[in-house]
Amino acid sequence: MPSLRETVLPAALGSDFRRIWPAAILSNLGDGALLAAGPLLVASITCEPAAVGAAAFVQQLPWLLFALFSGALADRFDRRTMTVAANLFRAVVLTALGVAVLAGASPLWAIYVALFLLGTAETLADSASGALLVSAVPKDQLGKANARLYATGTVVQQLGGPPLGALLFAVGAGVPLVFDAVTVLAAAALISRVTVRPEPTESAGTALWTEVRVGISWLWGHAGVRTLACSILVMNVTFCAAFATWVLYAREHLGLSDTQFGLLVAVGAVGGVVGMPVYHLLEPRVGSLTLLRAGLIIETLVHLVLALTRNPWVAGATMAVFGVHAVVWGIVSTTARQLATPDALMGRVNSVYLLASVGGAAIGSALGGLLAQRFGLTAPFTAAFAAMVVMTAVAWRPLRHVSVRRTAAVPD
Repeated sequence: MPSLRETVLPAALGSDFRRIWPAAILSNLGDGALLAAGPLLVASITCEPAAVGAAAFVQQLPWLLFALFSGALADRFDRRTMTVAANLFRAVVLTALGVAVLAGASPLWAIYVALFLLGTAETLADSASGALLVSAVPKDQLGKANARLYATGTVVQQLGGPPLGALLFAVGAGVPLVFDAVTVLAAAALISRVTVRPEPTESAGTALWTEVRVGISWLWGHAGVRTLACSILVMNVTFCAAFATWVLYAREHLGLSDTQFGLLVAVGAVGGVVGMPVYHLLEPRVGSLTLLRAGLIIETLVHLVLALTRNPWVAGATMAVFGVHAVVWGIVSTTARQLATPDALMGRVNSVYLLASVGGAAIGSALGGLLAQRFGLTAPFTAAFAAMVVMTAVAWRPLRHVSVRRTAAVPD
């Protein structure tokens, strides 16, 4: 019988994963703390809804502007060094902002500037670290590695981080920022000890935009990866549109208090934790294609149920199921994409996928508020259901091209 350590962290995942995984946990914990502390900080300066909402947009904006170029840089330069450098820059920005907040010298514009810089560094760190993982973990173990990253990310970022951030904010408004800086520094120290050093892509004399186009062309030419990218784009548009006014839906439609709303959010995160063992149980038995198709059906039905119900218990159970589905879909789609993508294009293809994900979230958040204001709080869920019905029908057959075997070659 394998030991607990071997069960949690199998030796087959490689020694480098024993540094990458803790680094991800630390980084997610700090970011989770800011999920609660960030809005509290902005709200302590201004009560204008537009100004509070603008803070989230400012941090997402670099993904729309720079994601594709960050992916190209991750293929051009040493991914380990790039991840460490980006995290060190994040730590500097977080520390400077935290000290300024503690000193009472943090105007709103300075917070916006810091958030934009943090978002820019995140595009570099996430593009490089995602590509580094594929080089550090044996290809036949990527599913297990992704399962652990998704599960612990859910626990620390959605369950552990926000309460900790709120507690630290009560101690001092700048304390969560300094805490996040410490976690990012610790993550950078762990990543610096990763031993794998994949060869950067030869790109002498090649324009960065040309390299970006190669990545986009490869993704669009691969039916399976293209379908996954289009799916996550539509899924994030519909999900973020439906949940843009989630707190108002919970209060006014379900009749929940603020405390009960927090529990409703936590239920979805708990479902995400269950997603890892569910993936390990089902993937070897039913296969990735079945899990992806089932995920489309589940997400479609989630929107339908939430559009129709007024029962908080039904809504809670629905969100628990959604949490399981979201993690399983994430593990399967990420692993399939990593296996299909040539190493030399990993950063660029990942960045296109991340652009679709974050871009879809930004579009959905904007649309959801408009729909809810014009047609009522359940309108975004109804619209999301209709869009997902179409998405499921369109993606059903092309998902056959998603493979769990590494068969791709570098294009000419």
